Amino acid sequence: METIFAEATPPGRGGVSIIRLSGPEARRVAEDLCGALPDARHCYYRELRDAGELIDQILVVRFDAGSSFTGEDTVEFHLHGAPVVVRRLAAALRVRGIRQAEAGEFTMRAFVHGRMDLAEVEGLADLLAAETEAQRKLASEAASGALGRLAAEWREALTEAGAMITASIDFADEEIPDDVASGVHDVMHEVRRGIDAQIAGFPASERIRAGFEVALVGAPNAGKSSLINAIAAREVAIVTDIPGTTRDVVEFRADLRGLAVTFLDTAGLRETGDLVEIQGIRLARSRAEAADLRVFLGDVPAEIGGLARPEDLFVETKGDLTGIVGAISSVTGAGIDGLLERIYEILRSRVAGASLASHERQVEALREAASALDVAADDAPEILSERLREATFHLRRLVGKIDVEDYLDRVFSNFCVGK
Repeated sequence: METIFAEATPPGRGGVSIIRLSGPEARRVAEDLCGALPDARHCYYRELRDAGELIDQILVVRFDAGSSFTGEDTVEFHLHGAPVVVRRLAAALRVRGIRQAEAGEFTMRAFVHGRMDLAEVEGLADLLAAETEAQRKLASEAASGALGRLAAEWREALTEAGAMITASIDFADEEIPDDVASGVHDVMHEVRRGIDAQIAGFPASERIRAGFEVALVGAPNAGKSSLINAIAAREVAIVTDIPGTTRDVVEFRADLRGLAVTFLDTAGLRETGDLVEIQGIRLARSRAEAADLRVFLGDVPAEIGGLARPEDLFVETKGDLTGIVGAISSVTGAGIDGLLERIYEILRSRVAGASLASHERQVEALREAASALDVAADDAPEILSERLREATFHLRRLVGKIDVEDYLDRVFSNFCVGK
């Protein structure tokens, strides 16, 4: 396998830049550049030189195969964070036949060498992309291997049940307990309940990972653009007294007490002959219908109210002008914190009971395993044995041990080059 390198810190100027080197030639090349390496997992000062020329004064640390992130010999160079220093080291590595890594290649090698299962890889990708505390917690649990450990427990239970069934088939003349079939059914049903619980919690975990959309809906000049500006604490949408100013959907992504929420400022809904505004209204309706929650502002005509769902909110606006009790004001800020709290409580209730499964690929494997465990009380031992084998197969798919080749490129392409 080729030895690869990449910058593990964000490109650009900073205090420190880290170049990571992984593969069979990592140690030899590193020693050629900076002399004898320190003991594994110890960080030492070294001079980084190429053909006798001093490139930088650095810290270097090595990890031996089997004890590194990738499972291969790995060396990290901790350089001063000047782009020119990084480029100079990269050039020295290329001259020595070391290839720059592709996106996600370090993590791919960790997967190939058994350092991570696929569910952990997906959790790590989510952790690197996390924007909110809820996303961090969900991703951290996934990256720690929690789903893989749960799947291993299920596989172990099903394997033991399969052994009992096999014994009852292969040694039918021996003394096999009469309650073998009953015990196997109990195991299958118990595992099925656990899998069903993870499937049931998937919509909540998926919303945490992907985030929610909240659409601000109303007639022209209802205060939608003013409200999204007030929520953002900056001007993200144009505000004028002219009806129909908003033609496209303006988005603002926020961290709402740990939940990722995208607020949508939509075109005012009304009858109009303006072709551009008609397109904007059509898009506004479509995005509002697809949103997780709608906040209707001001007086809501019947045709607009028809978009409402049970938990949607109806809010009076322009309280600084109307004096209506309970109305919010984007000018004074009155009522906006309370509105955001109401939105948060609604969305928080929808992520209760989130499962460890947060990707469609994972829940698909769980559904297949659950389906295999859907057996009848009078099924023959041979049928039970086959169903146990099938369920175990899909639980192995869950963690990427088999039959995931078509999915790998898509997973690892989401990583940055240094990971």
